[in-house]
Amino acid sequence: MSAPRTLVPVTPRTPSRPVGTVTRGTTNPNRLRRMDRWIAAAHGAALRRAADPVAVDLGYGAAPWTAVELLARLREAAPRARVVGIEIEPARVAAAKPYAREGLEFRHGGFEVPLESPPVLIRAANVLRQYDEDRVADVWRRLCGRLAPGGLLVEGTCDEIGRRHVWVALGPEGPRTVTFATRLGSLHTPSDLAERLPKALIHRNVPGEPVHAFLRDFDRAWAAAAPYASYGARQRWIRTVRALTADWPVVDGPARWRQGEVTVAWGALAPVGGIRD
Repeated sequence: MSAPRTLVPVTPRTPSRPVGTVTRGTTNPNRLRRMDRWIAAAHGAALRRAADPVAVDLGYGAAPWTAVELLARLREAAPRARVVGIEIEPARVAAAKPYAREGLEFRHGGFEVPLESPPVLIRAANVLRQYDEDRVADVWRRLCGRLAPGGLLVEGTCDEIGRRHVWVALGPEGPRTVTFATRLGSLHTPSDLAERLPKALIHRNVPGEPVHAFLRDFDRAWAAAAPYASYGARQRWIRTVRALTADWPVVDGPARWRQGEVTVAWGALAPVGGIRD
């Protein structure tokens, strides 16, 4: 007769391996300021209304600067906001712990977003850039599924010092918009932003794809607005974006354009055939 088997109960508290892989972790102070300011403007009201306004800085990297800065910027729009920095590399979490304070904590985890209640915001900057394109749809679904009702996922990529940035905003139902943001004084042509397209779009910047057509039209409008450069790069950008509205569903207005931004409906730029899955 074989020995009786012993069943080990599994409870919700049993630790599991975080979902995802360790990224390079490159980070710099003030790198995500453009994304943060857009989030505060676009999502501040939702954070103010929330009973528990929790925001997640997912994959904050080798240093906690982005989480610290996110808290400060969100609290300008929503004074009760809290931020949880989540990192898949345990050593990075340990290094960030001394920076924890009221409203700011750091946890070990990944795309499963290990929180007791759904967050109102998840920001994932420069995370999916290091994954294959065919992982994007699954990660988006997983993260959107963790959002509270009315929550927002912001996923995108920027350069090392935050001069050029492109991000996708998603709700629980999926992608909504794409935002292009830049330091206007450093911009040669709008298509310079192509190198910072998020993973869902960066390999689609080829003829026949909507994002390629958009950047082509953006460059043409920028060239046509060259006479406005004498009034400054901001005026040239505003004139350029205003021209784009004739053919593209731009969803923001001059107040955001003045910041070196333009936001377009996702459906206009979505890849032909959808995101690879």
